[in-house]
Formats: sequence, structure tokens, C-alpha cells
Amino acid sequence: MALKKFKPNTPGQRFKTISDYAEITHDKPEKSLLLPKKRSGGRNNSGKMTMRYLGGGHKQMYRIIDFKRDKFDIPALVNSIEYDPNRTSRIALLHYADGEKRYIIAPVGLKVGQSVISGENVAPELGNSLLLKNIPLGTTVHNVELRPHQGAVLSRSAGTYCQLVNRDGKYAVLKLASGETRLILITCMATIGAVSNGDHIGESHGKAGRRRWLGRRPRVRGVAMNPVDHPMGGGEGRASGGQPRSRKGLFAKGKKTRYPKKASNKFILERKKK
Repeated sequence: MALKKFKPNTPGQRFKTISDYAEITHDKPEKSLLLPKKRSGGRNNSGKMTMRYLGGGHKQMYRIIDFKRDKFDIPALVNSIEYDPNRTSRIALLHYADGEKRYIIAPVGLKVGQSVISGENVAPELGNSLLLKNIPLGTTVHNVELRPHQGAVLSRSAGTYCQLVNRDGKYAVLKLASGETRLILITCMATIGAVSNGDHIGESHGKAGRRRWLGRRPRVRGVAMNPVDHPMGGGEGRASGGQPRSRKGLFAKGKKTRYPKKASNKFILERKKK
């Protein structure tokens, strides 16, 4: 995985920096694991725009990803590493010994031909998925469940990972990529390794058109609008707009949006770093 820069032959290439896609081994997805992906364009069922700055974009198919890894004690061979337009990480196609095929999030270093397995007492090796109570302390993990049998919800995007710091009774202590330290039940599943495509953070689109291909329309600043359209709009000349706030008048900088009595607060030992 590396970033590819271009000669400034055109204005769009001058600042373009994208992945070289060297780790991808197959360009055609597995048809049995595809679903059609409908685009709303930001409109609701009556055609009214309810989310701004959405629309267009290239046609895409959704890849069904196995976030549960619930085929226990059945080994699988990595058949290919593929690109997924729906996420920042790479995905790996697994061929199980019983003939089933599934996609998983590909961790860093996973190669074609490698064998992976999931279960309660499997070896803590790259790509294997097992319970937090059986993972050695200090191990880097991703695809972490918050509740048993829920499916992975933590550390799924490119380059992210958690570190298993400690175990306290029926809970494991995990340090997340954001810096937050959290308690998670030791009966939850996690996968060994960090998520692939860590260089994604350094990518640069280079031109507005690449954003349009992703289905994102131009975003208009509030201070550039009229007073009827935004609380920060209007004024003589280039007025700053006063206190930064949303279109509905809610403060945009510094206002805490998390409910102070949220049930999961007791599981957070240390907040994420600001």
C-alpha cells in the first residue's frame, strides 16, 4: 500500500494523490455476495430534500460483509483482496472448507492463499476472529463487537485498530483509535490485526469532480447565504456571521451533543482526546 502522485499535466492532477491499489488482486466482485444499492439523492418518500449536498455519483453495488464471523472452527482460504466502493478499507474474499464464500474486512498483511479461522479458542493470528477473553493482552484488534452476537461495530474503517489493554472481571479494557478507553464484555468477538489501507488518510481528490463521483454535491457556506436561508447569512460585505451555528440555529462549535445520562457512559473509562 502506497500513495501515487501525478505530474501536473492538468489542473485536476496537480494535487491528486490516490492509492496505487497494489494490494488488490481481483477486479471482479463475487456475484453471489452483491446487492443493489439504491440512491435517494437526499430526498424522502415524497420527493422533498431532507439532506443537503447529496446526489449523483457512480452506480455501485453493495458487497455483503461478514461482520459476525460466526462460522466457528471452519477454516477458510483467502481467495482475493478486492476494492470496495462502499468503504475505505479493502475486503477479502474467503472460500470456506464447506464451500461457502464470504467477504471480510481485510487486515494489514493478509495475503492470498493464507488460511483464517474464527472460533472461541483459535490461535490469535492475523485475520483470525475470537473472543476477547482468549486474546493475549497488548494485542492489536479490529472489527470489535459492542454486544455479543451483534456483529462488529468498532474499528472498521481504513487504518483503525484497538488495543486490548486489560481484563477486569467480565469486561475487557480496550483503547480505541480515538484515544477513548472503554469496557467491553469479554464474550464479544474481535479480529486480530489492524484494518488495511492505512494510507487512505493521505489521499487527495485533486478536483471537485472526484467528489461528484462519490455522490457529494457542492457544499455552500452559511455566511454566503441570505438571512432567510441561514442564521449566519446576510450582512454588508463579507460579514463573518457571528457565532458559528447550524441552519437550525444550534451552536456548531463546542456544544456537547451527547446525552449526559446515556446508559453506555458507565462503560467509558476515559474520553477521547480532543
